[in-house]
Amino acid sequence: MKHVAVGKDPCHIQSVLVIDDHPLYCDALAVALAHVFKGCRIETATTLGDGIKHLKPGFEPDLVLLDLKLPDVTGLSGFLRLREKLDNTPILVISALTSAEIVYTLMDAGAAGFIQKDVSAQVLRDALIEVRSGRKYLPPEHRQTYRPSSRPAEVQDIASKIAELTPQQTRIMKLICAGKPNKQIAYELSLAEATVKAHITALLRRLGVQNRTQAAVLVESASLGGAAANGEIDARAFLSQ
Repeated sequence: MKHVAVGKDPCHIQSVLVIDDHPLYCDALAVALAHVFKGCRIETATTLGDGIKHLKPGFEPDLVLLDLKLPDVTGLSGFLRLREKLDNTPILVISALTSAEIVYTLMDAGAAGFIQKDVSAQVLRDALIEVRSGRKYLPPEHRQTYRPSSRPAEVQDIASKIAELTPQQTRIMKLICAGKPNKQIAYELSLAEATVKAHITALLRRLGVQNRTQAAVLVESASLGGAAANGEIDARAFLSQ
């Protein structure tokens, strides 16, 4: 197995936070973790917001397992928000999205590793042991091709800006990217049109742009360029959410 250095010493895992929006899968991860890290405390959450609520005095996780696609996050914003709050805690990302575009961007952004949602229990165990040993874990198909900092920083920069949006602003931004006018956005979100305009003014300020068109272009610019297969196109759509 090829190892990728994390640059941290091996750590003793005494507490783990699992964030995944599928309760059954979340529970299965907790069971697997209990087998690998005997006696560790495991907390679970189905949204990023609930996961962050667990971060309080008395519980500072030694490891986080994070699903990328959560109901209250957009693109990589969930990972980046968690990374900001837990800058010294390894975050192992678990996702059904397996494109190199996503994997490489996550690794460059500081993820401790990436595993697919359909991996076997043994592969999950291997990944957990790698991270506990102070190394990064990558799926076999990415180990030979990944090079640290080989991806452009633009996606991370844009995702960081998007991560600063409130949940309501994020929902409105998605509808703006879909080409919806303010009146339609107000209808779909059950808001007054004046409220939508106020949210748009605030999100434009956060993104550092002047109008809706520039905001949409900024989000779309997270596309990494070049020809792409269908899977890569899907990955870019996710990264630019």
